[in-house]
Amino acid sequence: MYAMERQQLIERELRDIGRVSVVDLARRFDVTTETVRRDLDRLEGTGSLRRVHGGAVSTDRASTAEWTLTERRDRQGDAKRAIAAEAASLLGASFRGSIFFDGGTTPAAVAAMLPETLGTGGGVEVVTHSLEAAHLLAGEEQFSLTTIGGRVRGVTAAAVGAHTVRAIAELRPDIAFVGTNGLSAGFGLSTPDPEEAAVKAAIIQSARRVVLVADAAKFGEELLVRFARLDEIDVLVTDAAPPAPLAEALADADVEVRVA
Repeated sequence: MYAMERQQLIERELRDIGRVSVVDLARRFDVTTETVRRDLDRLEGTGSLRRVHGGAVSTDRASTAEWTLTERRDRQGDAKRAIAAEAASLLGASFRGSIFFDGGTTPAAVAAMLPETLGTGGGVEVVTHSLEAAHLLAGEEQFSLTTIGGRVRGVTAAAVGAHTVRAIAELRPDIAFVGTNGLSAGFGLSTPDPEEAAVKAAIIQSARRVVLVADAAKFGEELLVRFARLDEIDVLVTDAAPPAPLAEALADADVEVRVA
């Protein structure tokens, strides 16, 4: 196989899954790891990828890269719906109490399940700083809805800032559904934006029970700002079993993992 052919295949894999490993590519192409590294160096020089320890990632997976809300709605749609259904089942029709929904498309997908999940008896208070979640739940009569204000980030359609963090710190919701951009064994939960991170950290500190909803594409990702350790979450609801290092770290942190 010529170098150009290998590099085209590497670019295709990056488009499909977002990251490649030097060792895996060397085994796949039956070449040395030095040959693969030269291929990656050339592709990095053309702006096709970004080198990281042990391999490379696509350029849109930098530590500060962030998909827009519209782009994220179209990504992993089936996985998010399955995760949302499994996460909502943690509540059940008899649930009474308070629920906090974080910003992001996966927590919003859980919020969309709420009307059909809860019974009609009332006694449920929903709180969110997410305009998307609030829009989905506005007008429903099974529960009371409270929105928390602040400066709205266009990329997430969620309120951020000191006012938002202070308001959340005054709450003690029974359960919070939280999203993340990255989930790794060594770094925990992370996101590209410091203000988003501060809000997520406040939610996690406030809630009695924290349910992380994250598809498998988040596994191994480490974004710029960590907002929680693994031992600060209670349940992970995802669409695939985590790889061994992450699974072991979650087990050590006593996190329940539910695969939709």
